Amino acid sequence: MSQQAILAGLIGRGIQLSRTPALHEHEGDAQALRYLYRLIDADQLQLDDSALPGLLEAAQHTGFTGLNITYPFKQAILPLLDELSDEARGIGAVNTVVLKDGKRVGHNTDCLGFAEGLRRGLPDVARRQVVQMGAGGAGSAVAHALLGEGVERLVLFEVDATRAQALVDNLNTHFGAERAVLGTDLATALAEADGLVNTTPVGMAKLPGTPLPVELLHPRLWVAEIIYFPLETELLRAARALGCRTLDGSNMAVFQAVKAFELFSGRQADAARMQAHFASFT
Repeated sequence: MSQQAILAGLIGRGIQLSRTPALHEHEGDAQALRYLYRLIDADQLQLDDSALPGLLEAAQHTGFTGLNITYPFKQAILPLLDELSDEARGIGAVNTVVLKDGKRVGHNTDCLGFAEGLRRGLPDVARRQVVQMGAGGAGSAVAHALLGEGVERLVLFEVDATRAQALVDNLNTHFGAERAVLGTDLATALAEADGLVNTTPVGMAKLPGTPLPVELLHPRLWVAEIIYFPLETELLRAARALGCRTLDGSNMAVFQAVKAFELFSGRQADAARMQAHFASFT
């Protein structure tokens, strides 16, 4: 009886430190799968963003089972796909593509990943008003997760005004008028907020710093990151020093990978085993 074989990959920029390949391959080994996961790093390959269609086509022609998609391609990939899951269509971003029967089907597992992390890491925090930094592909998924998990009002700050307005309109269509608003005064919004979530890349190992002046933080805030390398960003370090409750990016990283593994393999992943493996890296 032949052993099931999976060939998966991650397309993005600056992804050499990603733990996603190890998460997938370790779970594949545990389930006796021939599971290979490869990094397709546009920075390392010295490719500009226009290379994305060619990368997707090459993966399809060379027998990849599926691809994860990360910064900065989660929205750019949408017009290159044949079908979208309901969740991916609603969010307007894709982080997982299943390649099967000649078709490219886009999914979003980031939303589930962040929601699961919030439920586990900050189950009882106030959710009246939350400030979110960033409205890109990951930001879209996180915003949907936040409103789905009971945040009453989400205030979005994003350097690209057109992208920010599109996300606000999308959220209010899905969750009700005025659930999401564009932020104009960050200091005031944070002073009135219960929580802060960073979905920008600022704070990653390759882009150190904070997405906002840390002087605006206050002890009543809970603060969440989706970055997991480093696990403790400068923002989280400053928040913890003030006594804020915090949530790092590990749970989102693990639970988006759990769902992606299931989409690629057709098998149920052992989430606890994948969490333990992720924790072994730190």
